Amino acid sequence: MTARNLAIAVLGTLALSAQALAAMPNHPAMPAQAAGYIVEAHGAAMAARAVRRAGGRITHELPIVNGVSALLTPAQVAELRKDPQLDLFADVPVQAQAIIWGDDGTNDTVPDIYQRAMIGVNGLASQGINGAGVVVAVLDSGIPNVAAISTNSDEATKSVALDLNGAARVRAQYDAINSVVVDATHPYVSTVTDTYGHGTHVSSLILSSNTVDPVLNGNPQGIAPMAKLISVKAFNNGGTGTYASVLNGLNWILANKSTYGNIRVVNMSFGATPQSFYWNDPIDQAVMKLWQAGIVVVASAGNFGSKAQTIAVPGNTPYVITVGAMTNNWTPTNSADDGVASFSSAGPTYEGFIKPDVVAPGGHLAGEMQAQQLLAATHYTYETNTYDMFIMSGTSQAAAVTTGVVALMLQANPSLTPDQVKCRLLASSASLVGANGNATYTVFQQGAGLVNAYNAVYSQAANCANQGLNIAADIAGTKHFGGPAHQNAATGAFYVVDANGNQITADGYVWNQQYVKNQGYVWNNGYLWNNGYLWNNGYLWNNGYLWNNGYLWNNGYLWNQSTVAPASSPTATESWNSQE
Repeated sequence: MTARNLAIAVLGTLALSAQALAAMPNHPAMPAQAAGYIVEAHGAAMAARAVRRAGGRITHELPIVNGVSALLTPAQVAELRKDPQLDLFADVPVQAQAIIWGDDGTNDTVPDIYQRAMIGVNGLASQGINGAGVVVAVLDSGIPNVAAISTNSDEATKSVALDLNGAARVRAQYDAINSVVVDATHPYVSTVTDTYGHGTHVSSLILSSNTVDPVLNGNPQGIAPMAKLISVKAFNNGGTGTYASVLNGLNWILANKSTYGNIRVVNMSFGATPQSFYWNDPIDQAVMKLWQAGIVVVASAGNFGSKAQTIAVPGNTPYVITVGAMTNNWTPTNSADDGVASFSSAGPTYEGFIKPDVVAPGGHLAGEMQAQQLLAATHYTYETNTYDMFIMSGTSQAAAVTTGVVALMLQANPSLTPDQVKCRLLASSASLVGANGNATYTVFQQGAGLVNAYNAVYSQAANCANQGLNIAADIAGTKHFGGPAHQNAATGAFYVVDANGNQITADGYVWNQQYVKNQGYVWNNGYLWNNGYLWNNGYLWNNGYLWNNGYLWNNGYLWNQSTVAPASSPTATESWNSQE
């Protein structure tokens, strides 16, 4: 392995909390110039020994990426970089993907709960398909502590903590910042609770049991209201986390896959700007481990806007289900103006994979949040007037909706593997269309299109996702892959090639990077699925396939394993846009 230092630009500005570090006992004080790093080696024990020899302080053991997180001085970093068997990555902030605010002149206090009906969930509910028995992990800012739920009258807490039968659904809560578990043997720890609100909102969209709000017409608010929940808090009270806290949470999920029931799907509504190939990024490495272990990973595409190549980490990982956001434009009865939200990130990835894989409702979704949580208290104009519901927009919300759909699929067919879930989800999706019946977005903006829960549950599609990829080889570092997307060196337009390397010239497969809405792209009548090759079909990276067309060169993102990201790499801030 070649030593490298990788700086990641992310949505957010906060580093590992001082409170978390102060809580770690029996550690000598570190110099003020010490900073956080992820140190990887041929195994976690080897990385730990190297850090200790250098005099650094280990903050988390991370066997999921064969490493540790640590506080290191510049001198210690320089010493560790001399070892060719070590990789060093700067531990930097990661931000939740749902902070889209602004006054757009609409009546935001009236919930527009359109997602269940739009994607066919109500029809499944009438057949008893509601997520029962499926364990969902949500890695976010947590949920309210539910140890005293029997005496808690707060509707937001109840709808997340209790299923439709009033039974407790939360199997465990884990604070990945402070490495603290809350379960039957550790019933209460104050740090585990969600004082920010994002995790509560996302969790409620997946599995809220709220049926009492009049706008629900008796339907549950959540997509999978009988699912079980494991809540992992990796984002602090300001809504930011670090690579270390996220990796610690992912490591705990993998290590406890069967401890509290079999975790089948994990929701990741957060993102960072890629600064390396997917196989070099520690979070991407970790989610590949989860996928390999049989856990479906659903990731938000990112809120970086509609320009090409804005897909966030970990949604840039080719194997996982990456979700963009669509909106009904506040007109529930008019599908002609439905569209991809302008904040929703677009593909392809820098390795040429088609992303997002699908889109789901993510515009102005009403979910549960307590009035005292920071988001609700700060942006109170988006709090509804009933049952602690709160309106948010983002690919976080779209990912949560899709996670709920995956739970329904796994209840109906528990034997499905992650690749099979992804195949059926994409095969059953449909492109967004305008008034003329034509698709209005390219594959780089909407992927396979809008998810359809009903069709996904009953789909029999097979062998249509992650074909040509080898996750074991990818994780081992013996093979890496590129996708079927390319960029024209002369025009800058992105295009897709078929299995023989020939360019697909049909509308919707060529994109000049402009935001295209209602321009009448003609979809190629299911071309993607009739051939079964496009969605994350992999080409071996080491055969020079991508490099010959100048795809990566034009963007200045020609990385290699010794790349040091420039000091000028910006830290993206929260967007301030209208609800869509």
